[in-house]
Amino acid sequence: MRITDIKCYLMPVEKEKPTYGWRKNIEFGDGIALGGKSYHACLKVETDEGINGYVGITQKAFIVADQVRRRFHRFLDKDPLMTEQLWQDLWELDRAERLQVDAFSMVDLACWDIKSQKANMPLYKLMGGNSNKVRAYASTVTWFTMGEYERHIKECMEAGFTAFKLHGWGDVKKDIELSANLRKWTGDDAVLLFDASAGFSFEEAVTFGRALEQYGYYWLEEPLREYNLDSNRRLCETLDIAILGAETVEGAHWSAASWISNGACDMIRTCTSRKAGVTGALKVAHLAESFGMKAQVLHEDGCIDLHLCCGISNNDFYEKIITDSAQIKGMGNNGEISIVDGWLTAPQRPGIDIQPDWEEVARNAAYIISARTQTCVAKP
Repeated sequence: MRITDIKCYLMPVEKEKPTYGWRKNIEFGDGIALGGKSYHACLKVETDEGINGYVGITQKAFIVADQVRRRFHRFLDKDPLMTEQLWQDLWELDRAERLQVDAFSMVDLACWDIKSQKANMPLYKLMGGNSNKVRAYASTVTWFTMGEYERHIKECMEAGFTAFKLHGWGDVKKDIELSANLRKWTGDDAVLLFDASAGFSFEEAVTFGRALEQYGYYWLEEPLREYNLDSNRRLCETLDIAILGAETVEGAHWSAASWISNGACDMIRTCTSRKAGVTGALKVAHLAESFGMKAQVLHEDGCIDLHLCCGISNNDFYEKIITDSAQIKGMGNNGEISIVDGWLTAPQRPGIDIQPDWEEVARNAAYIISARTQTCVAKP
């Protein structure tokens, strides 16, 4: 099997007014003002056997398009089933380009999509196959009032969730109050988590972590910026609550090894987007396992992260971002990523996502970029 072309279709997306945000000082969304044009990238890896690899991304669309036009021709005529070889070659390209890791990941993801189809096997089984289902936790956005948190958490409880994660305001006092209320709302048996989104100083993280210990939280995630191993190590030594780290660190398993060997986290993040595809995500997970450490899968990214959750043995949850009441009520009617009684079941078909109608995609695309021709064609 050989790669015959890599194409990127840039699809215009309507910019909607957000009904929520993130902690203070973090800009929400992709930075495009209301009324402006935003784009979604559909990456298609074509092969001489007619099996196409597909993956989509929003926000980084033009970065992906640029790499397809200028750099991804180096993967033409390569065997997409040789994912390790291609992944190592991507790092050689990264050395020259310093690639944005989400764009970097797409080639690897598309090739694993091809590999799963070629093997006629669900991707989680191809990864190793640990379980066909995974427990989900309700991961909040940052709402504006305490009342919104309470209403949506209780709706999640009614929908069957038994694990919950807060994204707070970035204010220690207010976030401690919010964390205490979450325990009151959910009761003693619920698993509770907190994501600080790198919003605290070391001293604030200690104060906040002590409060979470009092309320029986399972982990405190990314309390500090992740550029200094020593401060994260000292925090792990100071607090009893598990520190979940290395979410934003680039370098896949190489950087993960530094975090683990320096004791800078008690659990480590893995995912297919920020750890350079399926290949990188598995390397991080298996490295962590060798140290007896959990590798918690980051964020929801549809079927691909569901497969990753079910493919490895040292992950606890699937993270479901919660935005509003209508979304919560529709959890059980969400196709292959439906959540029923707080659990998801992995798709049994081959491939990552269901392939789009490529003729329709071509008709609706604003731009089509080809690695084979190294051209960008604007649609009228």
